[in-house]
Amino acid sequence: MEEKKVEIVKARSDKREYRRIILQNSLTVLIISDPETDKCAASMDVGVGNYSDPEGLEGLAHFLEHMLFYASEKYPIEESYSKFITEHGGFSNAFTSSEHTNYYFDVNPDSFEEALDRFAQFFIKPLMSPDATIREIKAVDSEYQKNLLSDVWRMSQIDKHLSSKDHPYHKFSTGNWDTLEVRPKEKGIDTRQELLKFYEEYYSANIMHLVVYAKDSLDESQKLVEKKFQEIRNSNRSHVRFAGQPCSPEYLQIVVKSIPIKEGHKLQIRWPITPGTLDYKAAPSGYLSHLIGHEGEGSIFHILKKLGWASSLWASGSDCAPEFAFFQVAIDLTDAGQEHVQEIVGLVFKYIDLLQQSGACKWIFDELSSMGETYFHYQDKIPPADYILGISSNMRLYPPEDWLLGGLPSEFNPDIIQLVLNKLNPNNVRIFWESKKFEGTTDSSEPWYGTSFSVEKITGSEIQQWMKRASENQLHLPAPNLFIPTDLSIKNIVEKAGVPVLLRKSPCSCLWYKSDTAFFFPKAYVKIDFNCPHSRVSPESAVLTSIFTRLVMDYLNEYAYYADVAGLYYGIANHYDGFQVTLVGYNDKMRTLLETVIEKIAKFEVKPDRFSVIKELVIKDYQNLKFQQPYQQAKIYCSSVLKYPTFPWTDELEVLRHLEVEDLVRFYPLMLSRVFLECFIAGNIEPTEAESMIKNTEDIFFSGTPPISNALFASQHLTHRVIKLKKGINYIYAAEGLNPSDENSALVHYIQVHQDDSVMNVMLQLFALVAKQPAFHQLRTVEQLGYITSLGLWQFAGVYGVQFVVQSTAKGPRHLDSRIKAFLEMFESKIYEMSSDEFKSNVNALVDMKLEKFKNLQEESGFYWWEITAGTRKFDRIESEVAALKQLTQEQFVDFFNERIKVAAPRKKALSVLVYGNSHLPEYEADKSVLVSPEFVQIEDICSFKRSRPLYGSFRGGLGHMKV
Repeated sequence: MEEKKVEIVKARSDKREYRRIILQNSLTVLIISDPETDKCAASMDVGVGNYSDPEGLEGLAHFLEHMLFYASEKYPIEESYSKFITEHGGFSNAFTSSEHTNYYFDVNPDSFEEALDRFAQFFIKPLMSPDATIREIKAVDSEYQKNLLSDVWRMSQIDKHLSSKDHPYHKFSTGNWDTLEVRPKEKGIDTRQELLKFYEEYYSANIMHLVVYAKDSLDESQKLVEKKFQEIRNSNRSHVRFAGQPCSPEYLQIVVKSIPIKEGHKLQIRWPITPGTLDYKAAPSGYLSHLIGHEGEGSIFHILKKLGWASSLWASGSDCAPEFAFFQVAIDLTDAGQEHVQEIVGLVFKYIDLLQQSGACKWIFDELSSMGETYFHYQDKIPPADYILGISSNMRLYPPEDWLLGGLPSEFNPDIIQLVLNKLNPNNVRIFWESKKFEGTTDSSEPWYGTSFSVEKITGSEIQQWMKRASENQLHLPAPNLFIPTDLSIKNIVEKAGVPVLLRKSPCSCLWYKSDTAFFFPKAYVKIDFNCPHSRVSPESAVLTSIFTRLVMDYLNEYAYYADVAGLYYGIANHYDGFQVTLVGYNDKMRTLLETVIEKIAKFEVKPDRFSVIKELVIKDYQNLKFQQPYQQAKIYCSSVLKYPTFPWTDELEVLRHLEVEDLVRFYPLMLSRVFLECFIAGNIEPTEAESMIKNTEDIFFSGTPPISNALFASQHLTHRVIKLKKGINYIYAAEGLNPSDENSALVHYIQVHQDDSVMNVMLQLFALVAKQPAFHQLRTVEQLGYITSLGLWQFAGVYGVQFVVQSTAKGPRHLDSRIKAFLEMFESKIYEMSSDEFKSNVNALVDMKLEKFKNLQEESGFYWWEITAGTRKFDRIESEVAALKQLTQEQFVDFFNERIKVAAPRKKALSVLVYGNSHLPEYEADKSVLVSPEFVQIEDICSFKRSRPLYGSFRGGLGHMKV
């Protein structure tokens, strides 16, 4: 084994230790030691991806990624790896990209060594049985079926389709039943043999990069890595390189018009460029995307917004491979913008001309470099699996010293920026334009997803004409960013409480406060809930609240965008009982931003031109609900049945069409006429400053003459609640899928269990932990019902349940529902046969999961804010549930399963939501007549059903919240 000493640059705040080693088989490894971690993790990046798929076997690399999860020679029991990871508090996943494939997992520290051993076998001696091969081809095909109506996948494939056929960029990457089974068979090709050959050829240790994140010391982890991974075969495979650009001249200077699934118009302007990783410290794409994608005054977006032509714009460089990349500008167009695309393209090129004239500006680069450095040194800790996933990808791209830094800008080089800028010219451009308005005018169809499109050639002189038509002279570079933090000191707060304290209360507001006792970063977290009873009295008020919050964000954009860029994030969004203001990030300029946000709300005015744009966007959002995946539709129906009060989205869409400026002008003062402010401030802010921030906010709304707002009456403190289902009944709600083109059907099977209680909570969580992987294995792997198959907890307003979700083209919803019941019957025996050691092991795994420390201020604050808004205020929830777990007996757990979960359990309350896709519509009416029996209750109308059922009581009590 070779070990090369290298100084890996790490953040000043990072206490972890790092070591790079190279094993004797030439596997490059980064070991990370973090004695404080609650989870250990590993990520293996293999230097081969879908660009290497053999001709006629599209999707083989992706298929191999699926297959490695099944079994290995050392661990031959199918899915035992996934089962082990899940039962020991972890998760695992993988993805296949163009030139690499990444596998990763995390797990509780006590189980890390065995998990790592199982993981290593992926790359040593996997078993790829013929039976498993056929089953997993079906899973790959199910994943493809899921993506068929996704505009992201469809438009990406058109981009690939319109490239040189002899370049791998052109390929179809995911694979399906046709490419992996039907076509190979017709040619006498054995897919499994090709799979084995592909593995032997490309899975070589010398083109792999491994990151191991452990609790142990570097020396101990190094021994473990050497022991587990040195058996990976090294065939001295060289990295596959794909020379040349994918876009020959025939695929440049084109306008591609395509028809999307969803409502809306999109424009993408793309140029092939030199990959940024070659000059990553100069960050040319980062510099240009910062300017072209800017949203402040003088930017492309600022002008498009003023004209009412665009609702969003972003720009970025994307490195597709070491040899080529693209730079793109993506714009969401309004209906008006759809009529002015030539001027919009002209405006983009005019801004690029401005950049050419101004040249690369050092002060702008220095700003980016400063923000990048601050971000790096004060980056929040994130879950280990997420952290190492980025690093293992970086190991392919950067020298070892920069594996953690990645591509942060650090060396100003105007010549390199100029080289990329020169590529953004009219002779090198590809324009992709999506709109349903092109229906009936296209002449081609993309073969894999069936997207209709047409291609037109354009010339540089035509684009020059478009630039002249875009006679906008208000374009200019952004101003210096005043939100870049300058004070990064940590405040010396004397009294530090471990949980939130009620710092301030009045008839109009309450402030919960928690100082930073764990992270010691110059960051803060602010939440202000504006509880407005008038915001949720009707579908009209719900929609007007939504338009109001989006308009406030719209008005703030050109000013507050600078804060966003500088790491101070803000948001205003409608919420259950009104709307919510959120600020997260560096505390230095947070108060300034909060005051601006509050002022925009208090002095709100309805601008007719912006109202019409936002209304158009909201209408499209509602219309696009019907294009959601069927399982997402089923989850919406499930929530609609259970949550009270809610309005059907169809009602909201109906009233939305008729709302005008005058309606919002009348509604806004009424909405704010009665308000209660529920607030939470945490982090690097002193208690006096937190009090002052909320007092100032309260004064603005409640102290004027006349005041904007008045305190709520006791009777107005209402809250969302949950419908109580009846014991011993399985409720059924069936609906046709909203998109007649979607072949997928879906089922959500929900079991309502209890209202917040420590012992019941942990028993339900333990069931979900024990049943999650077996359910996935049985329903997806064995029965091949569908790619989307999951089991998880559902909790709202303190009411807990468990939810099975399955989406399928193979079987209809009623069959899926019957298979959930069959699984529970099969699983019953596993519950009864569980050994005491296995029970203890699962309990310990759940204890470890609960005792995981919060990774960052936002994660910690999110936990406490949930307790505050739910009304439960159990700030010691973790400790009380861990105590309950440690007292839990196996007999209690079995009794819980028998009483509340198993088929025909006496206290079971179940709801099955069935969504019928196009391929199963013939079953819809027939199933409705079958599902009539004493144990089934059909829900014909959700609103009528909700009126007929009692509600769980609310936890929202105390100051400002009457217990109901």
